Amino acid sequence: MGDNNVFIPPRWLRGMYAQTILASSRIRTLGRNPILDVSREVILDAGDGVRLQGFFSPQVHQDPKGLVILLHGWEGSASSTYILHTGRYLYEHGYAVFRLNLRDHGQTHHLNEGMFYGTLLDEVFYSIKQAAELSDGRAVFLAGFSLGGNFALRIARKASDEPIDNLRGVMAISPALDPSKSTDKIDGNPLLRWYFLRKWKRSLMIKQELYPGLYDFSDVVMLDSTRAMTDILVARYGTYRDSNEYFRGYTLGADFFKDVRVPLTIVISRDDPVIPVSDFYRLQLSRNTDLVVHDYGGHNGFVYGVASATWYERRMSELFERLQEDSSKEMMC
Repeated sequence: MGDNNVFIPPRWLRGMYAQTILASSRIRTLGRNPILDVSREVILDAGDGVRLQGFFSPQVHQDPKGLVILLHGWEGSASSTYILHTGRYLYEHGYAVFRLNLRDHGQTHHLNEGMFYGTLLDEVFYSIKQAAELSDGRAVFLAGFSLGGNFALRIARKASDEPIDNLRGVMAISPALDPSKSTDKIDGNPLLRWYFLRKWKRSLMIKQELYPGLYDFSDVVMLDSTRAMTDILVARYGTYRDSNEYFRGYTLGADFFKDVRVPLTIVISRDDPVIPVSDFYRLQLSRNTDLVVHDYGGHNGFVYGVASATWYERRMSELFERLQEDSSKEMMC
């Protein structure tokens, strides 16, 4: 085990696939999870008739240290292993937890006629603003994973100009900066391609069954690449010419972060099979942004053992407490 700053897993967990697979393995969700015992569904009005679903787990036996909002990755959900495991760790360390489902993720396809797109920032931003109100005036933190990390980064910048009440810090784990590159990485890896296509095709068929008059994905689900599927879907149902134009809509360039004023931590590994680490070295970071690059960790991994806490969970707990202390000192000055 490494120190607080360097993630060094045991040798048997140093492979990128070992880290990536274990991060999503259901074995890490075994046992009682207190956030599920107290969880209640919340339907959020995201504007323009859009509804998003979340699950709020308040502290019931003590005053919470704050509220942490968690955002899953593409084709994940509020019940993804890394969300449930992180939520449990933070809850056991005194935080209330809110788990948000992006549109058409989890069991939410029925809530909106329109399809999910990674460019739909406003509905996620305004849902998080509403979720933040559940903090009862206490500190709010946001953590996102993969595509959820991409959303978290965009929310951090948007919140610099349009503040979210009591938002004290944001952390992005394995965030996608360039979704076009990540799509090609997925398509170039048989294991990742099978994993994501299986989940995405199942999601599309649920949507088609709910709205047969609007959608027919019968030809789309016969394709064998995420790029090809995206090309057809955005051209047929979206407002984009092709996947390249669509992906540019939520690609984060080198100067994206220079004006971010919300404290932001980005965690990435050099062996991530989905996110090219080279994209992070060219970023122009604000003084409020901390970039942490590990040799190991895979995608959404940073796992020390089958059931143990991850590096980023421990960092979250320590960082969030420090940010609260810094905020308290500023208020006293």
